[in-house]
Amino acid sequence: MNIVVLDGYGANPGDLSWDGLQEFGNLTVYPRTSREETIERAKDAEIVFTNKVVLDAEILAALPRLKYVGVLATGYNVVDVEAAHRKGIIVTNIPAYSTDSVAQTTFALLFTITNRVEHYAQQNRNGRWSGSPDFCYWDTPLNEVAGKTIGIVGLGHIGMRVATIARQFGMDVFALTSKNSADLPEGIQKTTLEGLLAVSDILTLHCPLTDSTREMINKETLAKMKPGAILINTGRGPLVNEQDVADALADGHLAAYGADVMCSEPPQADNPLLMHPNAFITPHVAWATKEARERLMAIAVANVKAFVEGHPQNVV
Repeated sequence: MNIVVLDGYGANPGDLSWDGLQEFGNLTVYPRTSREETIERAKDAEIVFTNKVVLDAEILAALPRLKYVGVLATGYNVVDVEAAHRKGIIVTNIPAYSTDSVAQTTFALLFTITNRVEHYAQQNRNGRWSGSPDFCYWDTPLNEVAGKTIGIVGLGHIGMRVATIARQFGMDVFALTSKNSADLPEGIQKTTLEGLLAVSDILTLHCPLTDSTREMINKETLAKMKPGAILINTGRGPLVNEQDVADALADGHLAAYGADVMCSEPPQADNPLLMHPNAFITPHVAWATKEARERLMAIAVANVKAFVEGHPQNVV
């Protein structure tokens, strides 16, 4: 059986092993694959893994030997699932592997904003503290999160973990969720989007990208947020209109934006958020802790094993 990984570098830049997949056949791992290279590289494969390489109907039609597509991520919009199903191709994803990592990054972004640790560390590298006339100094606002209201859009695995952590920090938790209020843990209050915008000191996005959530944060919804609120996005870049966010930062209505995702990745060099002093952008690494990637690789292997044994799991 021929197994091809089209873009293995993102999940495994060399610090993990592909040995688990080699047990099932002849394995070829490419660090990156362009669209033009995809068919040639995958034409003899029964099993193909992709992270961000698009496998649309046109490409799937050109791969007659293909029986299985493994997406090395939770989101699977890079694969035309309907076209795959028509051809009898099994498509699987990797669910819930990065819950702890993304929740951790959510708070890393929040605390970057409230405590400006990197700012002060850099100032001290430049000698500011050693040259200070006082035992301490600060030149940014410093704020506690205890007693603040956090609004969470989406209570899946990650959103629920964020809610749990927030409660431990003494925050009031409100959520926009499809779950019934009676099914929510104590301390999480369900509300509408309008309600969430009105009460949140911090608004954090953890919902899927759908037609109804695309650019849910825009000029109109930003205007309904509390003046001086903080916006965090570790979900999907297009959940926000980036120009509208930049404008809200520029006029001071939004205090800060912390994001691990952007509408295009990599972003354009002239994206207005990249250089804004109150925008804190990380390069889509919330999922990429070694521990999370080890879980991802283990689930990928388990998915192939289940497929080979005739009872596929995590099928989308």
